[in-house]
Amino acid sequence: MKQDMKKWVEELKNTKEKKGFLVLSFPAIQKMGITVKELVSSSDLQAEAMKIVADSTPEALASVSMMDLSLEAEAFGSSVRFADDEVPTIIGSIVNSEEEAEALEIPEIGAGRTQIYVDAIEKAVKLIEDRPVFAGVIGPFSLAGRLMDVTEAMIYCYDEPDMVHTVLEKASGFLINYINAYKAAGANGVVMAEPLAGLLSPALEEEFSSAYVKKIVDATQTDDFIVIYHNCGNCTIQQIDSISKNGCKVLHFGNSIDMEEMLQKAPCELLIMGNLDPAGYFRNGTPDKVKEATMELLEKCSSYPNFIISSGCDIPPLSSWDNIQAFFDGVEEYYHQNK
Repeated sequence: MKQDMKKWVEELKNTKEKKGFLVLSFPAIQKMGITVKELVSSSDLQAEAMKIVADSTPEALASVSMMDLSLEAEAFGSSVRFADDEVPTIIGSIVNSEEEAEALEIPEIGAGRTQIYVDAIEKAVKLIEDRPVFAGVIGPFSLAGRLMDVTEAMIYCYDEPDMVHTVLEKASGFLINYINAYKAAGANGVVMAEPLAGLLSPALEEEFSSAYVKKIVDATQTDDFIVIYHNCGNCTIQQIDSISKNGCKVLHFGNSIDMEEMLQKAPCELLIMGNLDPAGYFRNGTPDKVKEATMELLEKCSSYPNFIISSGCDIPPLSSWDNIQAFFDGVEEYYHQNK
């Protein structure tokens, strides 16, 4: 369902009782009786999973598709490890020299499993009409890191910067096409995950991530389609000056930082989301602990009108649905008590 997403952002800042936003998709496998491997291989199952999550969480602010950060690298030719109960991961690297970077070809949309995910969004937006629907994509430096090897990519920023820029140009070109395919499929926006950039120094983040994120945002974001920037790295507070200029109207941060400190430093015109620990609370916690942590974070941060409570990252596939519900119960109880 098309809507003015920039207006959506502004209205959220002006709403006193705010809904929670979870990066929630993979736990649907528990309700469907299927594996993660089956889910990531079928657009029908993905659309069904998103509908099940939406129906199970009527209090949720939005619907978010599978955050599968292996997809884009797989389209470039990287190898993927699949598992029944874990999100797919990339194995090895395919770019180890300037020559290989120059020879790297930008794939067409449809390479690997990319068309499955685009088709899933097209089907999901017809099933979910009561909230915005976001697709999930990887960020440019995080994609480049998977193509070059995550550890090596950090070193290449110092030793082989030209090679990194070559890969980033091609990664960004593909991501622009990929995001625009989601837009054409009817998505209201994308959640762009750029966690690897959260390990860089502020100067390197600006050069090797934010510059390319802005290029992608400028080529895709419109009034009815927004890019939510996600970074769960532990250096994001130091990087906020650069990150806040990448063009995204919504920034989503992980649990490795102090959210109140981030809100103090981030521009008030940007919507800031985060940052409950998805593993510590949703996967390995209890309903009481999740609810308590939810209300504590709201107590610290709800005075900032641009804050939306969320998970710090993607909710793991085998997370308890009782824990997920406890999050929404905590949000509801907090705002009920503070009317």
